[in-house]
Amino acid sequence: MNQMTAQKSSSGSAAPFLPMTRQEMSALGWTECDIILVTGDAYVDHPSFGMALIGRLLESQGYRVGIISQPDWHSADAFRALGRPRLFFGVTGGNMDSMVNRYTSDHKLRRDDAYTAGGEGGKRPDRCTIVYTQRCREAYKDVPVILGGIEASLRRIAHYDYWSDKVRRSILADAKADLLLYGNAERAVVEVAHRIAAGTPAREIDDVRGVALFRSVPEGYTELPADDLDSADEAATRHPGDTVIRLPSFEVVETDKDAYARASRVLHREANPGNARPMVQRHGDRDLWLNPPPIPLSSEEMDAVYDLPYSRLPHPSYGEAKIPAYDMIKTSVTIMRGCFGGCTFCSITEHEGRVIQNRSEKSILREIELIRDKTPGFSGVISDIGGPTANMYRMACKDPNIEKNCRLPSCVFPDICPNLNTSHDELISLYRKVRETKGIKKVMVASGVRYDLAVKSPEYIEELVTHHVGGYLKIAPEHTERGPLDVMMKPGIGTYDRFKEMFDAAAAKAGKKYYLIPYFIAAHPGTTDEDMLNLAIWLKKNRYRADQVQTFLPSPMATATAMYHTGVNTLKGVRRGATQKVETVRGGRQRRLHKAFLRYHDPDNWPLLREALKEMGRADLIGPRPDQLIPAHQPAGLPKKDGVKSSKRPNSRARKFTTKGVPLSKLPKQR
Repeated sequence: MNQMTAQKSSSGSAAPFLPMTRQEMSALGWTECDIILVTGDAYVDHPSFGMALIGRLLESQGYRVGIISQPDWHSADAFRALGRPRLFFGVTGGNMDSMVNRYTSDHKLRRDDAYTAGGEGGKRPDRCTIVYTQRCREAYKDVPVILGGIEASLRRIAHYDYWSDKVRRSILADAKADLLLYGNAERAVVEVAHRIAAGTPAREIDDVRGVALFRSVPEGYTELPADDLDSADEAATRHPGDTVIRLPSFEVVETDKDAYARASRVLHREANPGNARPMVQRHGDRDLWLNPPPIPLSSEEMDAVYDLPYSRLPHPSYGEAKIPAYDMIKTSVTIMRGCFGGCTFCSITEHEGRVIQNRSEKSILREIELIRDKTPGFSGVISDIGGPTANMYRMACKDPNIEKNCRLPSCVFPDICPNLNTSHDELISLYRKVRETKGIKKVMVASGVRYDLAVKSPEYIEELVTHHVGGYLKIAPEHTERGPLDVMMKPGIGTYDRFKEMFDAAAAKAGKKYYLIPYFIAAHPGTTDEDMLNLAIWLKKNRYRADQVQTFLPSPMATATAMYHTGVNTLKGVRRGATQKVETVRGGRQRRLHKAFLRYHDPDNWPLLREALKEMGRADLIGPRPDQLIPAHQPAGLPKKDGVKSSKRPNSRARKFTTKGVPLSKLPKQR
């Protein structure tokens, strides 16, 4: 903890911005940087941008920190822009995995990038963490390179890569870096910086939590094979002292899907900082060693990180160019980290952990005042107050000892754990204090509300609806059918119905006309064509018309990604010949069909849906009646066969209006 105590910087005070040029270094009186951070994002000096947060934290420890943002990767020249760093390069892909950032779930190239000035796409290479590391090595061969950020974190072991449709090695092996810091790495990066500054070679720093590196298994460790996790757990009780879990090697999981499924299950079971053991995975002739995950930051440590002297602005070099991600978050406040929901399609838990880390009210209110006083053009509206979810603030296990020993992947599935404190009282109190802050007119809640928790607190729903909703509230039931919901680890649609009832009652009491905007996901593992048909029927019955929809994207390390790749339900025991298979949606036509069911109202999708409904024996759903899903005839000018693009679309009432006659143009876009 003492490692994160702020120290006086070498220049005597914080820099207005961390330097990106030699001229800026000279203005600070520097001849060299101690640490240079290379990032795939534009440099915005705001705590929501990872490199700014890590850079300011290292600055507070007395280090001279420079930033190389979105460098030209075609040569090493841009990586020499600030000279040779005295200690190390820190490399990250940015706030998103570079492949997720650049490609859609349909493998289409995105034309824009929210983390780039002007929103322009193509400013970072594919797998940019690997490319940037290679260029750092070319620029200064003997300078250590430390990987961090979400791209490195979620690719820390051998992993399935959706875009190449194969299992890739740990990104540490492909990048040939010295160390990888995964998860929330504030404490780890400070410790590593101090060790390197004291003369310890980077590759010998092997005892810091959240660090991955190549090393041999030390003497005295008992290796537990991960052939079956449950057997390994039993073995652990018979081997006192230091133990390490040996995952199947890269060469094995590359070709053996059952082995990959076992490795994934082990990784997710070894995620609790209170009981996680180190893991090791062979890559060729070397062992990749993963220390247990970081201990969650205390509120005091979280406050210290968010109270650092950020300018809260994009670097001046971008001029008047807009950075969409900054525009979205500049008046929002992060109040907590982590998520104990465990949704299998999401990687938040694998990066931030299941234990909620909270900021204090005082720190949050200080940031609110900074937004009010320092944000150009601030209108008095806080655009969001939340985190990975809106309403897990201050929630935790009632018994620290139970929390320390728990290995369950979710605190809320299949039901809310009786040991979980679900009180919303402190969050309600925080909302009220923020609203009372001078100069604040409105505080919005735009982070996703976990509705199965919200229904436990009618007071929270009333507070939310009365004061913190602006016409529409986004909510994510994801599906209506039990099959995919069980694989997602999401509550049943009945919980959503209960939340909607309470939401509508609170809106009526407040005299408001508010609407819920539900999100649903297509082509998720565990989903059949019949499941999607039933969801489409539910949508029509409830008069919902999704404008944009989300098709499952297998992101690195997510549990659902392992299911997609292996066809095995890794939430269950993984044993040869006795694994539970799971439906996967891989073919292009089936993925289009599942997406089409979500947009049953779009005439472009009717040819595909007619064909599928006939194949499924449900031609009774084709026709003009209100209880039928799609019409039997195609409007003039629209395609009559699947896959034909329409050149014109009629100005039809069916396309212009959605639930209760609200124009689609007025609705926020879906994911």
